[in-house]
Amino acid sequence: MGDTYVLVHGAFHGGWCWRRVRERLTAQGHTVHTPTLTGLGERAHLLGPDVGLTTMVRDVVGVLEAEELTEVVLVGHSFGALPVLGAVDRAADRVRRIVLLDGLVVPAGGRAFDSVDPEVVAQREIDAKRRGHGIAMPPPSAESFAVTDPEDAAWVTRRLSPHPLRSYREPLALDGPLGNGLPVTYLRCTDPEYAPIAAGHAVVKDAGWEWRDLPAGHDAMITDPDATTAALTS
Repeated sequence: MGDTYVLVHGAFHGGWCWRRVRERLTAQGHTVHTPTLTGLGERAHLLGPDVGLTTMVRDVVGVLEAEELTEVVLVGHSFGALPVLGAVDRAADRVRRIVLLDGLVVPAGGRAFDSVDPEVVAQREIDAKRRGHGIAMPPPSAESFAVTDPEDAAWVTRRLSPHPLRSYREPLALDGPLGNGLPVTYLRCTDPEYAPIAAGHAVVKDAGWEWRDLPAGHDAMITDPDATTAALTS
């Protein structure tokens, strides 16, 4: 009998980015859910000024509860680590373990912007004001996520969507400790390393979580789905 996986995407992405990994996990007999967070992907029409990290935590908890899931392997990629960590603070009884794939991690009460270079924060705020109606950050290029194959880059570029600005400003509000006592594995993508999340590595090490390197780029679920699937199931 297979495991149950809930795969949560990162900033600018949607559930679509897990397609290749989902196919591989399903072929192995696992049950896989790939929700899209509010305001992104096929749910971009729900973008509004009130869509923030709290909304996205509720998205993940909603999947766990509505699907009546238990013993879940809950996976968060990049920014998706924050909704995942928020969700296990509220629904730890439904989760068996957590995997953070090149995740953006902040301490309890921290904001995503706290881990980003101040100059980058300022530019994202400006871009959101100029091109995102003040509520969303325009997506960067696919290449910035280490997607370099031309066909893959074109596919990703078509699908990336503006990301709700509030989700980077809003603190990760937790009642319990980071990870809520569950086993956590951190998979760092190393080929190449993704600088915007590096500040959170100290938080991961302080938490004493399992640390493993994955020789793939930041969007490993797209560029190396075989290695990503193997890492998630080991």
